[in-house]
Amino acid sequence: MTDIAEYERRIAFALERIGRQVGALQARAAGPAPEAAPAAPPPSGLGEDADAAMLAAADEIHSLRAELEAERQANAQMSDRVRALREKQETTLSAMERRLVAAAQQAETAQAELDRLKRANLDLAQANRALIEAAGDAPQHLINSALQAEVETLRAARAIEAAELDQIIAALTPILSAHEKSGHAKQEADKDA
Repeated sequence: MTDIAEYERRIAFALERIGRQVGALQARAAGPAPEAAPAAPPPSGLGEDADAAMLAAADEIHSLRAELEAERQANAQMSDRVRALREKQETTLSAMERRLVAAAQQAETAQAELDRLKRANLDLAQANRALIEAAGDAPQHLINSALQAEVETLRAARAIEAAELDQIIAALTPILSAHEKSGHAKQEADKDA
C-alpha cells in the first residue's frame, strides 16, 4: 500500500510540474501588454532564446507526460496486484472457514460418541455390580471377569478424560503464551519508562 501512496505522490508532483511549465509558457506567450508603439522585430538574440526556451519547455512537457504515463502504468499494475491479493485472501479465508465448520462438526460428532461411550461404561459398571451382588455364590472366575471388564471400562473412561484435558490444554496454550508475551512486553515498557 505504501507503494501506491508513493506512486500517487509522484504523479501529483509530476502534474504540478506540468502545470507550472504550462503556466510559464502561457505567461511567456502572452508577455507584457504591447504599448502603443509600433511592433518592432525582436532582437535577433531574443528570438533564438525564446525558441530554445519553447523547445526546452516542449521537451520537458513530453518527458513529464512520459513519466506520468509510466506512473499510471505502475499504479495500474499495483492495483492489479492488490486486487489479486485481495481475491487470494478472500479465497483462503473462505477455505479456512469451510475447514473450521467441518472441524466443528467433527468435534460435535466425536463429543456425541464420547458421551454415548461414557453412558455405556456407566451402564456396564452398574450391570456388573448388580450381577456380582445377585450372584452371591457365583463362580469366582465369572466375578473376576466382571471386575476386570469394569476395571477396563474405568481405564477407558480415564483415558477419555485425559484426552479431553489434553484438548483443553492445547486450546489454552496459545492464549497463555500470548498473555505471557504481552505481560513481558508490558514489564519491559514499564522498566523503560
